[in-house]
Amino acid sequence: MLLLALWRRLGRRSSAAGHVRCFSSAQALPSAEDFAARRREDALLGEIDARYPAFMVWGCNTDVGKTLVSTGMAAALLSPGKSQKSHVLYVKPVQTGFPDDSDARSVTQRIDSLVGRSESIFLSNRTMWLSDEASKKAALTKRSTDSSGSWKNSANSVKSSSSLTCETLWSWCAAVSPHLAAQQEGGGASDDELRKVLRSSLWEFGAGASQTGRSWAFVETAGGVASPAPSGTLQCDLYRPLRLPGILVGDGRLGGISTTLAAYESLLLRGYETICIVIQDMGLGNNQHLSKQLHNRVPVFVIPAVPKNPGDDLAGWFHDTSSTFVQVVSLLEDAYHKRIQRLREMPKKASELLWWPFTQHRLVPEENVTVIDSRSGEFFSVYENKHGRFAQQFDACASWWTQGPDASLQHELAKQIAYAAGRYGHVMFPENVHEPGLRCAELLLQGVGRGWAHRVYISDNGSTATEIALKMALRKYAVDHGFLTNQGDKKPDFKVLALRGSYHGDTLGAMEAQAPSPYTGFSQQPWYSGRGVFLDPPTVCCQNRKWQLRVPERYGTIATELAWDAREDVFALGRDNTELAKIYSSAIEKEIMSSQGSLGGQTIAGLIIEPIIHAAGGMELVDPLFQRILTQQCKCHKIPVIFDEVFTGCWRLGAEFGFFDERLFACKSAWELLGCKPDIACYAKLLTGGTVPLAATLATQDIFQAFEGASKLDALLHGHSYTAHPVGCSAAVTALEWFKDPSKNPNLLPGTSRLQEQWDPELVAEISSRSSVERVISLGTLMALELRSTSSSQKGYSSLLSSGVVKELRQELGIYTRPLGNVVYFMCGPLTKPSVCSSLLRRMLKVLE
Repeated sequence: MLLLALWRRLGRRSSAAGHVRCFSSAQALPSAEDFAARRREDALLGEIDARYPAFMVWGCNTDVGKTLVSTGMAAALLSPGKSQKSHVLYVKPVQTGFPDDSDARSVTQRIDSLVGRSESIFLSNRTMWLSDEASKKAALTKRSTDSSGSWKNSANSVKSSSSLTCETLWSWCAAVSPHLAAQQEGGGASDDELRKVLRSSLWEFGAGASQTGRSWAFVETAGGVASPAPSGTLQCDLYRPLRLPGILVGDGRLGGISTTLAAYESLLLRGYETICIVIQDMGLGNNQHLSKQLHNRVPVFVIPAVPKNPGDDLAGWFHDTSSTFVQVVSLLEDAYHKRIQRLREMPKKASELLWWPFTQHRLVPEENVTVIDSRSGEFFSVYENKHGRFAQQFDACASWWTQGPDASLQHELAKQIAYAAGRYGHVMFPENVHEPGLRCAELLLQGVGRGWAHRVYISDNGSTATEIALKMALRKYAVDHGFLTNQGDKKPDFKVLALRGSYHGDTLGAMEAQAPSPYTGFSQQPWYSGRGVFLDPPTVCCQNRKWQLRVPERYGTIATELAWDAREDVFALGRDNTELAKIYSSAIEKEIMSSQGSLGGQTIAGLIIEPIIHAAGGMELVDPLFQRILTQQCKCHKIPVIFDEVFTGCWRLGAEFGFFDERLFACKSAWELLGCKPDIACYAKLLTGGTVPLAATLATQDIFQAFEGASKLDALLHGHSYTAHPVGCSAAVTALEWFKDPSKNPNLLPGTSRLQEQWDPELVAEISSRSSVERVISLGTLMALELRSTSSSQKGYSSLLSSGVVKELRQELGIYTRPLGNVVYFMCGPLTKPSVCSSLLRRMLKVLE
């Protein structure tokens, strides 16, 4: 069966050059789907077969012997006398200098010479795509570009035979870097296409070869670790989504210590595992110094220098190195089994040792624990023991709303974080300054604080940022209204004005500023008293293709303005002159006046709101008109206004900030903007691109001056050991600059600080029309839907109504989402392509059907 599958895979094609598929610069490159004989479903294109070992073969530079190392490892696996037969796949994704140079052909011929004389083995070598120049030269030189499988010593049993399959995916004639060859000869593969074809090769090999014997795969790169791929992307970045463990071929020559360490650290910085280093002995002792510098964490194997005689078939050299390559293969096999064993045991150990946040452990059986091996851009690589594979899942909850990077930004963040850690480690902040902290503050004031904020207080998480904001607001109110000088024996009972359904963090002070909810019950927070006056907010949602306004009964019967055809109309500033605006204004004024007591009585001393979206409260879209009037009314009463933009800020809602800057209104649409400014605002989550914790509380100069005085006791006595840590500030600087750079963020609308629509309005409307859906909202990077319930037990945070939908999205459709009760939401990043978002929506429709 195995050999028949391999034979069919080769397709019994002729080896004549004229029968090889070619591309030219005048033609579009054939899609990966056309190439694969058995194409996987779209949702599973990210799969990597984990049932057999697969390794990258990296080189610290060109001409260090990668192909000889690949050959040596293949020979060790295929050598005679093995009790278990081996099936080896060698893949060269990119080859230049073809057909004169063909690493796959070299491996095939050498294995034929070294093993085929004494062992029953099936050999095959094929080239998938060639440029016109490479194809013409192959025809002129009569070099075979696609050899059919051949038997060596085939008298032995077919089932007991080993096999070597060599593949070259893309080939060019010019002996130059792949990106130059692609420019000169055309036909450069995109990164996505190259990875898809490579994944297909690995998966098809595993599907056929895993039926008997042991299977191995080696993917050999071109040139050095950071050599450009056909698209110009560095190879270490190109292959990162696969994250195969690797062997690094070092350089034993003068200068080789430096290049080898640089290559190793480049891989380490991107999250690769380097299992070992193999290096030629050039008599300089490079291996010893490498072992010392690496603290013996990575084994370094030494092989003899390769003979320079062009006529040498290297049979003697391979004989002398065979024992070393056996050791290398043994190490790789051990590393593979340890890795898989660890991944298999992680769900059980996690269930026994970890205490997960916001999780009822009794509702999470061991088989439902998701094992995340790595992340690349917006995708998890998830180990699925049941299927023996690594599968890609789109992180549709943005890892609790923190994520925004694509793969490129992730790599840049890793580099800048490493730079900051190397330069600063951590340094104390009060009375001090460092470049990352200062630059972070400058960018925040130029961006989210533009036109209103003058000071930046940097802390470590969103809940802390809101507690700092509350301290600022209460002090400001106390100063403005004379409570500090006229306090006497009675202390004022300061309260905040807030909205039901809002959420401002898990710490005790932040929880006091939110209305009673499942998060504040006695079993969760026995000290909770709810130090606030909490209003019921009107909300907006899409139902049956219409944007509907839901107004609580306390505001009376609303006769008009209950529905809109377009979401943009909900945010129109012209609504300020409607009858509804007057109703809102009257109700809010009445609430404020009734809650303002004398000294010692209840007093509203601050307003805190989540602009536009109540996230943890169920992804509710609050009527922006209501929040705008609420903010204006509080400012009229000199009540400091806090915008908790921990969730909504830094592009989450499709704009750099969630409120309105008059200077920009004339030149850009304002549908996503609230239409007013705060006195204090809090930012976190997306602030660092989702890499390390950091938060910032911005304030006006008036707020800052409320803490000025002759005594230190007048200062804001609040701080953390890791306040403004350079690593976090560097990450924030990188993310903030990246998101607003048109050359890096293709979603930016020209001349604005807004993103293009990422969720297709028609698909959103289609979802809203489904009978199982109660409501839908979409704004910026967020799309959420509430499943229609038939009883009160199916509603709210404790509801399990969405469990079936979530399970199918995760296990069948490659989407990782975490619901809020019966609310299921998708969250992308500021860099996510709209086409990706549309794919997510179509998969959701499939589930709802």
